[in-house]
Amino acid sequence: MSQNKATILENGRIYTLHGPVLEQGMLIIKGKTIQYVGEALPWAEARAMAGEGNEPEVIDLLGKTVFPGMVDAHTHLGILEEIFQDDGDDLNEFTEPVTPELRALDAVNPLDLGFRDAVSGGVTTVMTGPGSANVVGGTSLVMKTAGDGFAAMVLVPQAGLKVAFGENPKRVFVEQKKMPCTRMGIAALLRQTLVDAEDYLTKKEKAEAGDLDEVFERDLGLENVALVLQKKIPLRVHAHRADDILTALRIADEFGINMVLEHGTEAHKVIPELQKRNIPVVVGPTLSSRSKVELADMTWRTAALLDEAGILVALTTDHSVIPVQHLPICAALAVKNGMSEEAALRAITLNPARILKQEQRIGSLEAGKDADFAILSGHPLDWRSQVERVYIDGKVVYDNMKPSM
Repeated sequence: MSQNKATILENGRIYTLHGPVLEQGMLIIKGKTIQYVGEALPWAEARAMAGEGNEPEVIDLLGKTVFPGMVDAHTHLGILEEIFQDDGDDLNEFTEPVTPELRALDAVNPLDLGFRDAVSGGVTTVMTGPGSANVVGGTSLVMKTAGDGFAAMVLVPQAGLKVAFGENPKRVFVEQKKMPCTRMGIAALLRQTLVDAEDYLTKKEKAEAGDLDEVFERDLGLENVALVLQKKIPLRVHAHRADDILTALRIADEFGINMVLEHGTEAHKVIPELQKRNIPVVVGPTLSSRSKVELADMTWRTAALLDEAGILVALTTDHSVIPVQHLPICAALAVKNGMSEEAALRAITLNPARILKQEQRIGSLEAGKDADFAILSGHPLDWRSQVERVYIDGKVVYDNMKPSM
């Protein structure tokens, strides 16, 4: 598609996610951007939006559904590949408990088959990052699931600093007989890392002012932690149990930093604390077994209870724990267990976009936003619905639409 190519999609049932469902709406895209979404316009007016000398492609979507590109705010897409070499994967740097210098940007394989699966399922944006073996694991990134080269797919190269509480880092380092072997050890290492970054920033400021009597040596890890202290990126906290969540909140309060709670298996048990601090929660992967003790109280009700309490909540597959294309199935099961349909649809589109600070570009169908959307054969949460075509930045990246259409 040329940069100025226009497409008019008409007569489809459009879920905008910022207003009512349009039963026979019109969507006009030009280049990478949505020009118009709303009730059907007179043809002359719609045609004018395509621009002079630009004959638009017209697609009749009668009987079809148009849905915003889905967003998964916590994955390991392209890093934890489903097929990897015998020498292991690239998800965790097991050798040290604190590795803030790592960047997921350097680990993503854009040719991973998971990207193809994401696109075929209508998932157009993800956050992908390091695993949870380390207390501090490195920075995550936000990216589209298709594009003209890896660089064009990346929206935010450093979107948060991954930290992990609970059983995962304990299990890894107790085997190595080194700290942390306890929850106290995890909290202590994280605190010390944040204190070290505070001291680093003080020294850096003195060096920039010419008041430092020694050579200032840059530290890539502390540079990344400093981004959290400066509130340029949030702490992305892996925590399941209520006590771990409370410890994370306590540390965030101590250092005055922003955090996003990820997984949050027992987040429904500490709702008042999350409300008080306005902490967003990315819940899941609930479409999985109770594979460790921390998941004993896992329930599909968590997302519904958080949403009812006014907490910004998104659902995640934690790909490749659950294949990323099953994100709408997670939303459907949340509805089955008490979440409203509207809330569940937001939890896989606009809410994760807000959590990732990308709502100005993605998450809903509005004029001026990226032209990321899917054409479906039926309701977005109906497991029988087929993804027939997917657009990212106005370009068709998956096409299974019948020739008759």
